[in-house]
Amino acid sequence: MTTVDDLLNLLVLDKISDNEFNGESKTVGSPIVFGGQVLAQALNAASRTITNQRILHSMHAYFLEAGDLEQPITYHVSVIRDGGSFSVRRVTASQNKITIFILAASFHKREEGYEHQIQMKSGIKPPESLLSWTDLRVEYGDALPKGLKTFLEIKRPIEFKPTAFANPLRPKDLPPNHDVWFKLKGNVNNIDLATKQQILTYISDYNILVSTLNPHASKAHWGNTITASLDHSMWYFRDFDFSDWLLYSMESPSASHARGFARGNIFTREGKLIATVAQEGLIRPINK
Repeated sequence: MTTVDDLLNLLVLDKISDNEFNGESKTVGSPIVFGGQVLAQALNAASRTITNQRILHSMHAYFLEAGDLEQPITYHVSVIRDGGSFSVRRVTASQNKITIFILAASFHKREEGYEHQIQMKSGIKPPESLLSWTDLRVEYGDALPKGLKTFLEIKRPIEFKPTAFANPLRPKDLPPNHDVWFKLKGNVNNIDLATKQQILTYISDYNILVSTLNPHASKAHWGNTITASLDHSMWYFRDFDFSDWLLYSMESPSASHARGFARGNIFTREGKLIATVAQEGLIRPINK
C-alpha cells in the first residue's frame, strides 16, 4: 500500500448480508494481521449498520488470537441497542470459525453542549524539521539493525515523523513517552467523517507501545521482546481533516507482569484535540 486509496480499499469490506462482512489483509511488516487493520475494518462493518446518521464516539476492543494474513476475516455485527440518542453495536471477527477479535462501538446523535479540552504540549518540533521513517531508512541504511531496516522498507500509505529517534546503536533508557507526527499520502479530499475515523483508528495502533519500552530501551528492543496489542479503546471528540500533519502524543503510566499500558492524544497542528487512545500490550522479554 502506498496511498490513502490503497488503505480505503483495504478498510471497506465486502458485504455478505446486512450484518456480515468480509475483509482481506495486508502486512505492515509483521507475519500476522496488523491490529489497526482489524480495528478499522470492524468499525467499517459496525458503521454500515447505522442508518440514523449517528456518529461514532467510542469503541473498546480485545484481540483474542493472531490473525492469518492469508485468510479472509469475517465480521459479524450484532445490533445491541438503538435508543433515543445512542446506538451500540458489537462486532465479532473470525477466521475459520475461530473468534480472533471482539469490539463494542457506540454512536451518538449530533448534539450541542459544553466544551473544553486539554492543551497540546508546548515546544513540539514541527514536522518540517524532522526526519520521516523513509528519511531514516535512506540516511542510516545498512547501519540499521536488520529487523528495523526491513520494517522501514515496507511501503505504507502514511508518513510518520517521530520528534525523537532512539539510536539503536547506542541504546539507553528514555522517558516513557513518544510523540509522532503523521500524514496520509495521496488525495484526502471528500472523505466522510465515518471513514476518517476508521483511518484514524487504523493509524492509532502504530507507535503506541513504543512508550512502554522506552524506559527499558537500554536492554529491551523489538528483536528481544514479544509485543502484541491486547486491547484497544478510543474516544472520538471532534471532526478533522487529513490535509495537514496530525500529532500523536503518547505516554506509558505503567508496565508490569509483561504488560505495558499506554495512552495517547491526537491533535491537529493547531492544537485541536480530536481523539484519545488507550491500549494495553504484551511486552514479554524473550528468555534465551
